[in-house]
Amino acid sequence: MGLVTMSRDFEWPEFLFLLGALRWTVVLSLIAFVGGGLGGLVLAIARTSSHAILRWLAATYIGVMQGTPVLMQLFLAYYGLAVLTGIRIDPWPAVTLAFTMYAAAFLGEIWRGAIQAIPRQQWEAAAAIPLAPTAQLRHVILPQAFRIAIPPTVGFLVQLIKGTSIASIIGFVELTRAG
Repeated sequence: MGLVTMSRDFEWPEFLFLLGALRWTVVLSLIAFVGGGLGGLVLAIARTSSHAILRWLAATYIGVMQGTPVLMQLFLAYYGLAVLTGIRIDPWPAVTLAFTMYAAAFLGEIWRGAIQAIPRQQWEAAAAIPLAPTAQLRHVILPQAFRIAIPPTVGFLVQLIKGTSIASIIGFVELTRAG
């Protein structure tokens, strides 16, 4: 008896299958980034707020989400929600929820650092302009913070795209699982 080898050629159907999976990786990353960005902005503003309760709530959320592995967050979103509510959800909404909450925590902290990196003189200059505090933040502080936040935000987006590979653990077919 000879050694039997199994070989599979990489042809057009396999390429199309991988391309379809790549689409889901990109879509998941974009949804998590946009949703996480909205949540992250709220968290960053709450973390820089003058209200101690808002700062504490935002810091607690960020600490819990950054302190737990994203794999555990995926399990909780997929299996935990089913146990708590009795309703089994599909992998797609579970993965989207877990990655959005994960992204919000990290982007919130990145953007908080960028906001707090703005020199105190800029804050004082913004206060001297007859604008409401939210307008000062929107027109003076956030545009400057945006420039500071670009490199770590892009770095996190790359990390998020790579991290989508663990979504395959709950049955979500993305590029890594398809490969």
